[in-house]
Amino acid sequence: MTTRIKALTTLLGQWWDSDYRAPGSPDPSTLPDKVDWQRTIPFIFLHLGCLAVLWVGISPVPVIAAVALYFVRMFAITGFYHRYFSHRSYKTSRAFQFILAIVGNTSMQRGSLWWAATHRHHHKHSDEEEDIHSPRVSGFLWSHIGWLTSKRNFPTNYKAIPDLVKFPELVFLNRFDQLVPIAFGIVMLAIGWALETFAPSLGTTMWQFFVWTFFISTTVLLHGTLFINSLAHVWGKRRFATEDDSRNNFFLALITLGEGWHNNHHRFPHSTRQGFLPHEIDPTYYILRILEKFRLVWDLRPVPEAVMEEARNNPLTRHER
Repeated sequence: MTTRIKALTTLLGQWWDSDYRAPGSPDPSTLPDKVDWQRTIPFIFLHLGCLAVLWVGISPVPVIAAVALYFVRMFAITGFYHRYFSHRSYKTSRAFQFILAIVGNTSMQRGSLWWAATHRHHHKHSDEEEDIHSPRVSGFLWSHIGWLTSKRNFPTNYKAIPDLVKFPELVFLNRFDQLVPIAFGIVMLAIGWALETFAPSLGTTMWQFFVWTFFISTTVLLHGTLFINSLAHVWGKRRFATEDDSRNNFFLALITLGEGWHNNHHRFPHSTRQGFLPHEIDPTYYILRILEKFRLVWDLRPVPEAVMEEARNNPLTRHER
């Protein structure tokens, strides 16, 4: 087998199975922290796909669907990937946990276990040298998207998530994290075909619906999420003098359904609620409270009273470290 064929086999193996490592390959953690263009082809494809809007055009139905899918999947990222898998800030059943992982995976932000392991590492080393996406350490652009393209950040650190690896169904979804996005794309194509075939008066074509709901909605969702790694450590105000550069930002809270209260979150990461005070809107928390009413989730962890008192007594400032 030639070297080129071996390289192609390795690449395809990594795309399909995120845990795949070619025999004799070096430990990714020892590799230079730089862009790996081959592994980032799916992300490049996702962004380039947005340009297809120049050919398919625009109509109301796909735009509305794209916006709706943005917020549904943003909730899946903030409420499921972040507040559940990363911080275990509430409890749920094993069956619903599996559903949470599937819905979150439609965001194309990889598997729930990789997401949780990466985020736990961030909290352990926030804005320190070991933080893989700190604007303070690596600059704004790297903290926003660059770190996601580095080969050393692709593997899942299963040692960081011992509470999750005991579920083989979650490990399966994490390893084969392309399965759900592919299925999601097929469903979007099918819906687009149905609209074009059975409701032509709407003026929506199959490819138009697909481009808006799969490429555009998913790309905007990705960057909306990544703004918490980058902008939320640069732009905004600080209530708590945490050891990192986290900020509270109303605009980011709006587009991420409550994640913009990032300084609050870094003060007490284990709370289900991130908008500590009544005026700090936190739609993700409100929706989780509704799910709690239906007993789909339970034991939502509150903000400790001591932290709440600290929040009430400390107005937002532009405190700098």
